Amino acid sequence: MVILSIIMLLAGFYMLISGADYFVEGSCSLARKLKIPSLIVGLTIVAMGTSAPELAVSISAAVSGSNSLAISNVIGSNIFNLLMVLGVCSAIKPIDTNDSVAKRDYPISIGAMALFVIFILDGTMSRIEAAVLIIALIAYIILSIKLAGKGSGDEEETKTEFSPLKCALGIVGGVAGIVLGGNLVVDNAQSIALAAGMSETLAGLTICAMGTSLPELVTSITAAKKGENDMAVGNVVGSNIFNVLCILGISGVITPIAAEDSAVIDGIILIVMSLIAYIWYLTGKKMSRTEGVVLVALYGVYMAYIIIRNYGAM
Repeated sequence: MVILSIIMLLAGFYMLISGADYFVEGSCSLARKLKIPSLIVGLTIVAMGTSAPELAVSISAAVSGSNSLAISNVIGSNIFNLLMVLGVCSAIKPIDTNDSVAKRDYPISIGAMALFVIFILDGTMSRIEAAVLIIALIAYIILSIKLAGKGSGDEEETKTEFSPLKCALGIVGGVAGIVLGGNLVVDNAQSIALAAGMSETLAGLTICAMGTSLPELVTSITAAKKGENDMAVGNVVGSNIFNVLCILGISGVITPIAAEDSAVIDGIILIVMSLIAYIWYLTGKKMSRTEGVVLVALYGVYMAYIIIRNYGAM
């Protein structure tokens, strides 16, 4: 049974990598055709597409009454996005600071998480508070679209262009591969983890979070290698905003979220790490390879902390 899970896990990885590659190509080509900056595509379409696994897992958890899994999945995914995805991309190629991300999108991602932490300080996030998160997401998307219309729209079209049909097939096929691959990875990784004696909470913060964040990792690394640094960072920031405002918002509307103290602690850790990465992103007008490596190392420290916390409480 475990061997079958490992085989399906590898199949999921393959689907994620292939889907992400097609999705980035289709999205970049579509952005150029519509004169939309690739950053905006990363903050909206790509971010939502790569967050689909988190959405599926969290909504399923909410319907079954396991909102603790929804919280740990989102917080764990956001920490993975911030430290691993952004860190690995910076280590591959230093990421130049984008004024739009620095002045608007990154602060919004920090503010969204801070708002959620405030909502769960009393141990529960009500349906009304969850609805506030959804309204905030709608406002953010509308703002992004309006600002996209004010973009220069004069990006050089020196890269390979897809026909409209190929753009559509790349995006739709890419999303399908990302979602199906992500689900395969999550389901089988959880089975392997539980067979190894891990608790559901730890599995949610580690295996589940990593599994659902693999689309962000693969998509951002692919974008970085193709020279689409704006899309790489936009994907990370946009996904983190989407994860909190949409996924936790929808989950909370379905069933009010009861949060443990550990969720507040993990949320605060995410905010602190976000502020550190933000400072590095601003200084020197780029995030260097060294800073990227440090972010990856910090993720290792966080993993050690939650594992010790989990088994120490047993």
